[in-house]
Amino acid sequence: MLGDQLKSNIVLTGFMGVGKTAVGKQLAQLLQMEFIDTDQLIEESVMKIPDIFRLYGEDRFRREEMLAVKKAAASSNCVIATGGGVVLNPENIKALRSRGWIVLLTARPEVIVDRLKDEATRPLLQQADDKIKAIRELLDAREKYYRNCDLFIDTSDLSVSQVAEEIIRQLGIPAADK
Repeated sequence: MLGDQLKSNIVLTGFMGVGKTAVGKQLAQLLQMEFIDTDQLIEESVMKIPDIFRLYGEDRFRREEMLAVKKAAASSNCVIATGGGVVLNPENIKALRSRGWIVLLTARPEVIVDRLKDEATRPLLQQADDKIKAIRELLDAREKYYRNCDLFIDTSDLSVSQVAEEIIRQLGIPAADK
């Protein structure tokens, strides 16, 4: 698996709408691993994410996110799906990388908009009149953070199963382990 280091977790990072949760669940099932979603951990311990943003702001959300990441990073034999902004805090990536491979999922802005068209729960996009422009700006601002990964896969033209299989292939997980 990507060199000689022994890592037990697979961590999915990337922008909202690239498929981290769907791919993470599929990957965990294929590899018989536990699935952890850091956004779900936050909602289970605090409240719905849009409510955190509305009532307390993004700074409070990022603090809660850091706690969720620390909890997830301490796990073993897990597929971990992170929120889109997890990469903004270097401590998050340091914690996740200590026991896991960082896999960046990407998609073209037009694909992201299409995937998110029926969702009203994305605080960073709710106020945007031009969603594609807002996505491009956020992607540009986060590009240097997203690049801090072990491998990346563009999910734009792939099914969830294809992305999961590609992660397995790129990580070099033997077929017998599936």
